Amino acid sequence: MISDTAGSKAKPYFSFIFSLFMFVLFCNMFGMIPYTFTVTSHIIVTFVLASFIFIGVTVIGFIKHGFGYLKLFVPSGVPVILLPLIVVIEIISYLSRPISLSVRLFANMMAGHTMMKVFGGFVISLGIVGGWLPLSFSVALTGLEILVAFLQAYVFAILTCIYLNDALNLHH
Repeated sequence: MISDTAGSKAKPYFSFIFSLFMFVLFCNMFGMIPYTFTVTSHIIVTFVLASFIFIGVTVIGFIKHGFGYLKLFVPSGVPVILLPLIVVIEIISYLSRPISLSVRLFANMMAGHTMMKVFGGFVISLGIVGGWLPLSFSVALTGLEILVAFLQAYVFAILTCIYLNDALNLHH
């Protein structure tokens, strides 16, 4: 995944990306245990994690390229007349990375766990006779939530690799 997304220059960061994936996966799966909660369903946790990645990738970019890293905001082939507008759009896009990375993980984990709690409440309130249908939905949602837990950990890691690719290879 790292080689495909960020190239061979990113191989030294394998242990970090793998640890990040495993941490997010563990946090996501820990919330599947009854009477626990998923820390990744709290926006502050995901925002701090995404901000750490954002700052780290930015520092790596400046260490690797110096002030040439700012070329990331000036795509090649842009007409000079559009350059000020494009640079502003690129800066806003770059600064929104930690927000989008954190909200994506937070919203998916919160939505899935909230839905499981709602269907669990239906099972309890409808009792043994009427609770079979919501119980079957709860079982299906549990399977789906496990899939989402893996998928969100993967997406978090792959987006980190994409951001790392920008910092290491400066293709823009």
